[in-house]
Amino acid sequence: MSAIGVVTGSRAEAVWLGRSHGAVPVAVSGGDPRLAAAAARRLIEAGAGILVSFGVAGGLDPAARPGDLVAAAAVVATGGRRWPADAAIGAALGARLPDVGVLGGPILGCDRPVTTPAAKARLFAATGAVAVDMESHAIAGAAGARGLIVVRAIADPASRAVPAAALAGLGDDGRMRPGAVVMALARRPGETAALIGLAAEWRAARASLRRAGPLLLGLLGGGGRV
Repeated sequence: MSAIGVVTGSRAEAVWLGRSHGAVPVAVSGGDPRLAAAAARRLIEAGAGILVSFGVAGGLDPAARPGDLVAAAAVVATGGRRWPADAAIGAALGARLPDVGVLGGPILGCDRPVTTPAAKARLFAATGAVAVDMESHAIAGAAGARGLIVVRAIADPASRAVPAAALAGLGDDGRMRPGAVVMALARRPGETAALIGLAAEWRAARASLRRAGPLLLGLLGGGGRV
């Protein structure tokens, strides 16, 4: 039995783990890969033997829908490096959430946001990854030979262009900044329709993570394995 530690990009994602997450160390990276790696190392120093990457992701596979969960079998980086992940959690979550799509396969980690359908298509063709985020590769690199679990929910699908205004919504401290989004949108009013569509897709991701988070911690037993 190994203690677990969880890394999320935002404070909201940490909350979606549910009330029981207070017994589990959770670090928030603000969506910055360097901070995610540092957070993972702190959790390891505190005794974590299993690291969990939890939060939202962008879809690369055109078949992935907003709200689908990705329980990754591996994490890949744009340079080709690959780390194995424990995908058994996916079957366990799927059995308990039969109305939620649970996808296996690899997840891609990138140091920069992937915001256009064309870029998503190129990365899918090059890597075969189901989804992309900005933290899992950093967490995987810090984990080394330790256990690694990745549970992410698709927010923006492969067909969605992520408007620049949306990228202003997360601070380095992991707090959401709605005022910054409003200001960015005032400078780019043409992004309004895309932002409204993205907000609906993020609500689907949030709903799935709110259901999956407590189940995930329950399956791991606050430190155990599936």
